Amino acid sequence: MADDYTHGKVEFADRITSEQGARWPVEAGRYRLVASLACPWASRAVVVRRLLGLEDALSLAVVDPIQDERSWRFTLDPDGRDPVLGIRFLHEAYDATGVDYENGVSVPAVVDVPSGRLVTNDYFQLTLDLATQWTSLHRDGAPDLYPEPLRDEMDAVMARVYAELNDPVYGAGFAESQAAYERAYDKVFGCLDWMRERLQAQRYLVGTHITEADVRAFTTLVRFDAVYHGHFKCNRNKIAEDPVLWAYLRDLYQTPGFGDTVNMTHIKRHYHEVHRNINPLGIVPKGPVLDWSAPHHREELGGSPFGDGSPPTRPTDLSTYRDR
Repeated sequence: MADDYTHGKVEFADRITSEQGARWPVEAGRYRLVASLACPWASRAVVVRRLLGLEDALSLAVVDPIQDERSWRFTLDPDGRDPVLGIRFLHEAYDATGVDYENGVSVPAVVDVPSGRLVTNDYFQLTLDLATQWTSLHRDGAPDLYPEPLRDEMDAVMARVYAELNDPVYGAGFAESQAAYERAYDKVFGCLDWMRERLQAQRYLVGTHITEADVRAFTTLVRFDAVYHGHFKCNRNKIAEDPVLWAYLRDLYQTPGFGDTVNMTHIKRHYHEVHRNINPLGIVPKGPVLDWSAPHHREELGGSPFGDGSPPTRPTDLSTYRDR
């Protein structure tokens, strides 16, 4: 339908690969990941970067959760400039490509540090490439987030999660007609019902340890009660009111690499202060109050978060943004 919302088209889909002669070769320290801790699409890359231990190989820039008409801003940094790229606004890296772009400036974005130009904003492919192309730079014990034997099943699950959950929460929030809103709403809760049934008997969406499929589900679920339930009118029920999904979400949140990348202050401020067409006064709600540390008992279903690997142990490099 013409009035149905869909997430913005990816315009810069270059890939950073380990292939011989690649235009953009995997190289430690060459690229900078620009992310918003408010954005679920960018948060995927932040989670995967930490799970794989790529902090030293791929530096991270965190933008202000509040955008202005000039796009994502580096106002959390001294003098309002990213200390590595030297720019004030992410659009400067987009402009450096010399390519006209129609869909605005989005995160995640990977920028080539030497040239200062954007390489990719392809949030679909980026995390898969971090898992499969950057293996020489993974930490010891890093999980296999895209196991080859499971890829067909994973691709099908991730496609459904995207088409019926990740994207339609926005369809509900930005709907311009009652019919469009209800279509999106029905997709969201249909998908959550399907996920509940799938997760009643297995700890993770696919396989016996965390994969990219769980990452993509997590970044939507962790925002659901704080933002999508009220702000986007996805209000049949909260995740915290669903015993299976709430236990699954807590299990992931308590897994190193997931909850320690979440900044709920950024999340709530971005949605409620930026979307003035939905929340004209920009008032940020204080709640909800959720006990993320409560026991989940999901280990009783078998499996383990990292399979034969191990959790990340280095301190998160996001702690400086915790209260900002």
